Amino acid sequence: MNVLVVNCGSSSLKYQLLDMTTETELAKGLFEKIGDQDAIFTHKRPNADKLERIEPILNHKEALRILLDILVDAEYGVIKSMDEIDAVGHRVVHGGEKFADSVLITPAVMEALEECCALAPLHNPPNIQGIEACQAIMPNVPQVGVFDTAFHQTMPKEAYMYALPYEYYEDYGIRRYGFHGTSHKYVAQRCAELMGKHMSDLRIITCHLGNGSSVSAIKGGRSIDTTMGFTPLSGLIMGTRTGDIDPAIVPFLMEKTGMTYEEIDRVMNKESGVLGISGVSNDFRVIEEAAANGNKRAQLALNMFHYKVRRVIGAFAAVMGGVDAIVFTAGIGENDDIIRSRIIEHFDYLDTTLDQKANKMHGEERIISTPESKVKVICIPTNEELAICRDTVEIVTKKMVEDTVKDVLGNN
Repeated sequence: MNVLVVNCGSSSLKYQLLDMTTETELAKGLFEKIGDQDAIFTHKRPNADKLERIEPILNHKEALRILLDILVDAEYGVIKSMDEIDAVGHRVVHGGEKFADSVLITPAVMEALEECCALAPLHNPPNIQGIEACQAIMPNVPQVGVFDTAFHQTMPKEAYMYALPYEYYEDYGIRRYGFHGTSHKYVAQRCAELMGKHMSDLRIITCHLGNGSSVSAIKGGRSIDTTMGFTPLSGLIMGTRTGDIDPAIVPFLMEKTGMTYEEIDRVMNKESGVLGISGVSNDFRVIEEAAANGNKRAQLALNMFHYKVRRVIGAFAAVMGGVDAIVFTAGIGENDDIIRSRIIEHFDYLDTTLDQKANKMHGEERIISTPESKVKVICIPTNEELAICRDTVEIVTKKMVEDTVKDVLGNN
């Protein structure tokens, strides 16, 4: 079964086509600046030259038409016709409380997604546009929605509720939802495989560290806590996002600076985090170089990031009554051995020690704690596209079986 993964942002579209018989990548690419006259399209195939184009792309539907044309192109394509695409899996950022699992897209599901737009006004509308574009171009191909929030729907109420008047939760759905769920779920499952154990027997802390960062506590295969909340703004300090701050800071700044809420929202999302502290960049590589050259603000930004992650790991170990493995993933978690070392070096009390030689690598799947460490530390490159494909195959296959049974019973 060939599955196309589609991940639509407000002005972008990331895709990957996989042959799920062997879980092999056939092609992947990215559309940027959709809606502009100079949109950028990049298409890659394994062991082949990369295709790059700059051209006007007015909307997501047009981007998908270009994508499908490229996939069947005689020179750059990887399939002979669109009939070879058996299903489409869509990343959807916010499923609210409506979706605890991936689902087959139906009219009822689309209505529910529209209702969730209020919870993710920047993310869900382009996700919906991508689904609608695929439905228009491939009306007979099953579409599956895979939600960033779904994995965290197992959190207990004491973990996800805010201490606001209860009716705000009932009327507006204000609660902690958590994000990066597909990534946390994938690396936790892979961690269990590497340890030769079942997820139900493990307490795992997964650290998805990138420009957007979150940490999750996974006990018995279920997310019981995570750092992001009602939006992806809360939790850890990130590339340009504040993470958790005292909410009274917002009205205080509005009064002192005259900024509108919209302006402060931009500051909190786009101008804060390690960028705001360092004054250098949101790229940790640039910040580390600046710190090495004596930039004290850059060093402070790094110290704050290390501290916040350590604090959460310690808290989640307490919540779970211990921890069996700590997993690092995503751009920083997979590639920055210095940050991994700075975080783990403070956890002697958990009886874990980094193998510094094993840790000296980038982007590899590897146990990086010493053999005698009671708590394993593991680096696992995330693969959200593969996770989306696996869910898509499972749901589509189940639907095919159900339809076959109905046909058999109907004929009898």
